[in-house]
Amino acid sequence: MRRAGSSFVERQGEYHQNGPDMTTFKSDFLNVLQSRGLVHQISDPQGLDEACAKGIVTAYVGYDATATSLHIGNLISVTMLHWFQETGHRPITLMGGGTSMVGDPSFRDDQRSLLTPETIDNNIQGIKKIFARMLSYQEGPTGALMVNNADWLLKLNYIEFLRDVGRHFSVNRMLSFDSVKLRLDRDQSLSFLEFNYMIMQGYDFVELNRRYGCTLQMGGSDQWGNIINGVDLSHRMGGPQLYAVTTPLLTTASGAKMGKTAKGAVWLNGDLFSPYDFWQYFRNTEDADVGKFLKIFTRLPLTEIARLEALGGAEINEAKKILATEATAIVHGRDAALAAMETARQTFEEGAIAQSLPTLDIARADLDAGIGVLGLFVKAGFVASNGEARRQIKSGGLRINDTPVTDEKMTLGAAHLTPEGVIKLSMGKKKHVLLRPS
Repeated sequence: MRRAGSSFVERQGEYHQNGPDMTTFKSDFLNVLQSRGLVHQISDPQGLDEACAKGIVTAYVGYDATATSLHIGNLISVTMLHWFQETGHRPITLMGGGTSMVGDPSFRDDQRSLLTPETIDNNIQGIKKIFARMLSYQEGPTGALMVNNADWLLKLNYIEFLRDVGRHFSVNRMLSFDSVKLRLDRDQSLSFLEFNYMIMQGYDFVELNRRYGCTLQMGGSDQWGNIINGVDLSHRMGGPQLYAVTTPLLTTASGAKMGKTAKGAVWLNGDLFSPYDFWQYFRNTEDADVGKFLKIFTRLPLTEIARLEALGGAEINEAKKILATEATAIVHGRDAALAAMETARQTFEEGAIAQSLPTLDIARADLDAGIGVLGLFVKAGFVASNGEARRQIKSGGLRINDTPVTDEKMTLGAAHLTPEGVIKLSMGKKKHVLLRPS
């Protein structure tokens, strides 16, 4: 974090830079975000820049507890909080213990399933695990805070809340938000419960300002309308000027939305998505995305990123390995990242069966009886159906213990176990899983 008498750039090296097309801000924070491609919209660029340059600002990002882990899309907003703290400010991670009971309807086709308080509390405990590696919660003026909006939302008197807060919201304006219009244009129901979500989120911002002096809310571009509601609510209730910053929707060079794999979402907790799978996810980055992802998902200086981005031919694979290792180290720790890198090296460069590859447990009795190869590749998440597995076999894409599968009726049994006591399933050069009898 910031030390007196030295700028962020002087202390950390060239972590941000401004080119001819970029706005030069007074504050280190906005310069870092801008140069790393993390800015989509700012509600009052000049006002926020002056506030961040003048002294310590407090900002928050909210996380609803809809699962036991955050996913890779959330990693971008946590990264914003990291740079916010690193440039001398105080971040708040807001747990949505209250808002999770309603569910954010933004850009969804239907209503979220309603969660019980017990499920929400359990999810929050899982989500908390990721923040310790990325933020410092030590005491001090820039020490991060973890807050739960259940502390005030669950205590509200409904009639008083409608009179004091609800009267400041225009239904006409709320209906104009893209997140709402998209739902209504498709003739899909938007419940009154969900309609209240944006009021609750706006009130969160005002309440955090009252309690902690928070003046900035950050989030993804899909949250712009909800965040601006809070900015406007503070103004209408006679509060101070609040600010909003959002990040762009992250897509790959091929236009795909980032964060989905054959196995599902890219979770940040290792029990849902292993450090090795996380490493491999970034190792498989498209060439055109390497520079962009290095800026967003690592803390390398931009001068080093520019060097890596300029690599061509086979050398770009070395940049991808660095990207994978640095991103994995941030989320899972340096030791886990190096272990994942070593597993990949053994698997791809030496052809060895690395014991730290992802595993799939199978019943020993089922293995002794014989298991069809098509279903196993579906179960491993490599293909979506038996038909797709057959097509992969015909093209030579599936292997058992590094031997191509040629017979779609093949069954695996105990005889296929390696000396390490596993069976290695592979698709292509980069997807591997170990079957382990239990």
